[in-house]
Amino acid sequence: MRPLRYSINVTLDGCCDHRGITPDEEMHRRAAENLAKADALLFGRVTYEMMEAAWRTPTVTETRPAWTDPFARTIDAAKKYVVSSTLDRVDWNAELVRGDLGEAVRKLKQEPGNGLFVGGVKLPQALAELGLIDEYEFVVHPSIAGHGPTLFAGLPKRIDLKLVSRQEYGSGAVAMRYEPRR
Repeated sequence: MRPLRYSINVTLDGCCDHRGITPDEEMHRRAAENLAKADALLFGRVTYEMMEAAWRTPTVTETRPAWTDPFARTIDAAKKYVVSSTLDRVDWNAELVRGDLGEAVRKLKQEPGNGLFVGGVKLPQALAELGLIDEYEFVVHPSIAGHGPTLFAGLPKRIDLKLVSRQEYGSGAVAMRYEPRR
């Protein structure tokens, strides 16, 4: 059974709005390495559309630093599953996931491979409520946004985690990986 891993960037006050984070080369390199370890990415509609607009190679119009290229190539090439009840179709190496979320994700997890990677805010919360996330990674940035969406707002039950690794970045951000206590 392949594990489902969740990773997100957050500020010290829990804001997970990507505009509240200052990306750097070291973080992009590590993010590309993490994505490359997954067999597929799992996104909700909002995250899929945001990532596609930012990273789909043929449609990118803005100039980015060259150090973002490995991340762009990795996410562009990755197999993607998109959970959406509103989209009629997806492309960008993606496939729609319909029906019962828990059943669909359990089926994806049962396939052979190294694992699935999920990003975003709303979909991971639903997956956490279903007990389907096997690893959480929070990359905590040394800033306070004072606004924006926060993680797991409204989660109906507490999820206890145990720290399995920690990595500090030159920027002062800290990546902490956790597994659920079962």
